[in-house]
Formats: sequence, C-alpha cells, structure tokens
Amino acid sequence: MNALPLSTQRSLATAQLGRNTFKEILESRTPIREAALESFRRRNAFLDGIFYDIGKVTDDEAIRTAPWLAREGAILIVPPSGGGSLQLCRTVDEFAAAGGPNIHILAVAGVGSSALGAAAFARNVADAFETTVAAVVSGYGLSDLLTEALGGWFWFGALNRFRHQFEPLDAMSRALNRHESVSSLDSALNLGRISLDTRTVIALLADHRLSFSLVTGHSKGNLVISEALYELEHQASERPIPDDKFWIVTVSAAVAVPPRYTKIIDVMGAIDGFGALNSTPGISVEKRWPLSWHHTNTELFFHLPVTKVFRELRTERGLSV
Repeated sequence: MNALPLSTQRSLATAQLGRNTFKEILESRTPIREAALESFRRRNAFLDGIFYDIGKVTDDEAIRTAPWLAREGAILIVPPSGGGSLQLCRTVDEFAAAGGPNIHILAVAGVGSSALGAAAFARNVADAFETTVAAVVSGYGLSDLLTEALGGWFWFGALNRFRHQFEPLDAMSRALNRHESVSSLDSALNLGRISLDTRTVIALLADHRLSFSLVTGHSKGNLVISEALYELEHQASERPIPDDKFWIVTVSAAVAVPPRYTKIIDVMGAIDGFGALNSTPGISVEKRWPLSWHHTNTELFFHLPVTKVFRELRTERGLSV
C-alpha cells in the first residue's frame, strides 16, 4: 500500500497534537487504565488514516475529536463537507438536545476505530445524502485491549465472543473509580456484558425522541449494529421497533440481523478478503464494488468509495432519509 497522502498525514498530526499529555493521564480518574490504553488509541488513529477517509475531517474537527480518540460509546454529529463543524455528545440526552430528532442516519465505524475514523466514515455518508449523520464511536475499553492481543482488529468474527467475556472489566473499572457499593458493582458487571458502543446504539434506536431511516456500519461496526438489534429483540419494550422502520446497509462485512428487518443491503469490495472472512456465512452480497479492498480512504488505491456507493444506492434502491 502506498504511503499516506499529505492530507491524511495532516489530519493525523493535528489529532495527535490534541491527545492526552502524560500529565493529563496521571491526573485522570483512572490513570493506570488510561496509560494502558493510550498507545492503542494512538495506533488506531494511525490505522484510521489507512482505513477511513480522514482527509475529509478538518483540522478544527481533528482537534475536537483528539481527546476522545477512543472514548467508546460517544456520539458525533457530523454534517456534510462544508456544512459546519462536527459536535461531540457524551450521552443520548445531549444528542437529543443538540438536534438529534432532526438527524435520520446512524453510522458506526469498526470497533477499535477512533473518533477520527468514526467522523470520517460519517462524513462520507453525509456527503452522499447531503445531510447530517450521527456516528457512534466504537473505541477501546479494557476488553478490547485483551482481545487485541489475539489479533482482533481484523479477525473479529470469532474473537467477538472473547471481547464480551472481558466486558465486565470495563464495568468494574468504572464502578470502582466511582466508589460504588457492592450492589451497584454487581449491577454494573451485569450491564457490562453489553459493550458501551452497543448500548449506545440500543439507546439511540429505542429512544422515542429519535427516528432513523438509515443505519449503516463499516467492518466490525456492522456487528455492533447486529448485536444492538438482537438485544432489542430480547428486551421488553413499551415501544418496539416496527418492521422495516429503517434501511440497514452493511459495508465491508455482511452480518446477520433479526428476521423482522428486510430492507438490508450488503456492500463489499470485490477484492476484500478481510470483509468476506468476517462476514456471516450464507449471506449474499447485493453490491460488490470492483477493484476495492477493505479501506475507504479515497486517497489510497483500491479503496471502497463510500460516498459514491451510497449515491448509487440512492438511485438503484431508492434510499432516502
């Protein structure tokens, strides 16, 4: 693969300038946890320079996302290019108050990706529809740190089960640092079996204030969406999600979803071996893009052009938001 283009390098360098300093890590509420994860966060920001179109993220936006390069479960509000700067929301309530009810597309980049990668993927989708997109950050927790040692960045199909075995470590870390009681800790451990990014997607899809007409993911982000939909199937809800409420478009990994969802389009690069390997067996791919691999950075050869793909899907399949 050729060297990273200048605009990609500039976005990476700008983001790194805003990263946590050693002093900030020591003064954080969980310094050991932050120090353990910091090198992985920096590494994943670099990987996002390969796999996502981060040249579409402005310098100002890169600085804004830098302290949150891997804050799993955060929500970004990403307008199309030239439509203003992105916003970061820490909770669903913040997102709703910041105009969430008017946003009808939800995007999830691959797990382990930084907020920089999440913003870039959402920007590509936003440009295709010329409207603002919500993006969920699927960053690193302690569970991801352990599965990463097993090669989980790519080989996520089977290793995802290991990830959830370790999710309680994240819940325990947060609960202990809040000095919670034993009963609260038990509750946190039970909730910790669902990852933060998945819980955020569940909360967004189930919130009565919000209405999404398109949900899309790239790579392992599709698995986060799948897990959220299956969890919603098992949860008693006063407001169940109607059949065919929204389109689901998976990019670079075709995964299973509950049978009630039928408006599904799976997109895959024609030479994307990683995506094919990590797809659920037996699922056919509706749209294959010629000479495209797993990455979406339009400045690199053999990329999957996300914006162009979605523009074609609007014409071919009538996608609208």
